[in-house]
Amino acid sequence: MPAAIQPALSDTIIMRKVCISGSGLFTPAESVSNDELVAAFNRYVDDHNQQHAAAITAGDVQALQPSSSEFIVKASGIHSRYVVDKAGIVDPQVMRPRIPKRAEGEPSLMAEMGAAAALQALDNADRKAADVDSVLVACSNMQRPYPAMAVELQALLGIHGFGYDMNVACASAAFGVQAAMDAVSRGSSRATLVVSPEICTGHLNFRNRDCHFIFGDAATALLIEPLESAVSSDRFEILGTRLQTQFSNHIRNDFGFLNPCEQPPRNWDEVLFRQEGRKVFKEVVPLVSELLLSHLGDLGIVPAGVKRFWLHQANLSMNQLIAKRVLGREPDTVEAPVILDEYANTSSAGSVIAFHKYHHDLVAGDVGVLCAFGAGYSAGSVVLRRL
Repeated sequence: MPAAIQPALSDTIIMRKVCISGSGLFTPAESVSNDELVAAFNRYVDDHNQQHAAAITAGDVQALQPSSSEFIVKASGIHSRYVVDKAGIVDPQVMRPRIPKRAEGEPSLMAEMGAAAALQALDNADRKAADVDSVLVACSNMQRPYPAMAVELQALLGIHGFGYDMNVACASAAFGVQAAMDAVSRGSSRATLVVSPEICTGHLNFRNRDCHFIFGDAATALLIEPLESAVSSDRFEILGTRLQTQFSNHIRNDFGFLNPCEQPPRNWDEVLFRQEGRKVFKEVVPLVSELLLSHLGDLGIVPAGVKRFWLHQANLSMNQLIAKRVLGREPDTVEAPVILDEYANTSSAGSVIAFHKYHHDLVAGDVGVLCAFGAGYSAGSVVLRRL
């Protein structure tokens, strides 16, 4: 009998050694605390319940329940989030970011955020735009379908070569790293920028108690280039990547160009982000834990030998349980740093923010794992060694 064919996990074989030579982070100027968010939400709840008081009494309309900062922290570990527009979000009559319309000749907001992060990554890598051949914009929601955000960003940075967009939800940056590594290791690009600009507050329903607190805005960038020619003093060799996807409806965002065509049409709040949190927790934790354990095992690395886990920043309890399953014990915040409390969930940018802020103390030979996971389900693992 022939041996059974094992399912592929998109495990990459590197032809030329590749490294991350620089990282960048753009953080919006404004921040919203849990207390501020809750105050706006509860004012909306009070107004709604008063406006529909008779229908609520009659049992025709369900009364909305208030939120609290304690509930948010217990559910997620989030304390605040950076946003592109605070005034609109905390206004009970608006409850969404208000972004001034820009002319077609002006840079888009997403490309502008991405450029700020990309320039910082280039500076940290001691590189210029002329050293880069390609740009990947990898994030959960694009500001427009086309022209590609990556091509606009490429033009803003003055990079000759090519660019394209990719979306694998919260795991997009990890998938982008593999795509960039493939291009660089095979010689189709001298160096590639993976940029993740996330305006998550734009696809969040701030009137939904179950999720109004989850997201924040930020942009990150990583420069991927050949190890042999990198000049940065802050290099991390990519030892391997592994990707995995498994279809699930438990995290969805249905906003798209076909929404107006649907019959009957859905309300705007029906097509924004939504999730079944308990099911996501129950299903994603074992998926990601097993992915990490198998990836490390195939690379000959014992979990105890990993100095740092830069995990996707969506839920503190989820991260702690994943790290515990991989390590076989409770992790500390040095091993699995947390930026969720300050930034909230920034989708694909979260694990890269953790890497950007918490890698400078590692010494030559230290191993770390950047791991992102989210809707799809999608999960990506990038194993790194400090040089």
